[in-house]
Amino acid sequence: MRGAGGTSGGLSQFFIGLTMLCGGGYLLLSSITVTTNFGLGAQLYRFSANGSGYGITSGMIMIPFMFGVGIVFYNSRNWLGWLLTIGPIVALVFGVVSSIRFNMRTMSAFDLITILVLAVGGLGLFLRSLKTFDNEQIS
Repeated sequence: MRGAGGTSGGLSQFFIGLTMLCGGGYLLLSSITVTTNFGLGAQLYRFSANGSGYGITSGMIMIPFMFGVGIVFYNSRNWLGWLLTIGPIVALVFGVVSSIRFNMRTMSAFDLITILVLAVGGLGLFLRSLKTFDNEQIS
């Protein structure tokens, strides 16, 4: 019988490693908190001109979007309407993604070591099960 991936690496190592990898990955991702300061008044982009700074908020980005939607509904073949519709949507998605902050929750050293051993040890076992062993190496 062939092992994982058609190799002689071992089917039990494959499933144990996959289980450990999934468990460690789940514990790692569940210990991360995601926050954002995105809102209609939050500044997405900031630039300086003539010695003073100006900020573009997400509410300001909606103004060309409204004009673009109106132009597209009036004449759907107008490229300017599509540009004014798709451009602000791309800017909003970029602004939301760029304003995300990731923080690790407070945990003990034992919790962190357990998570890392599960994740990295599981990855090692998983990759080892995909490796082909010769009969000379096994003996």
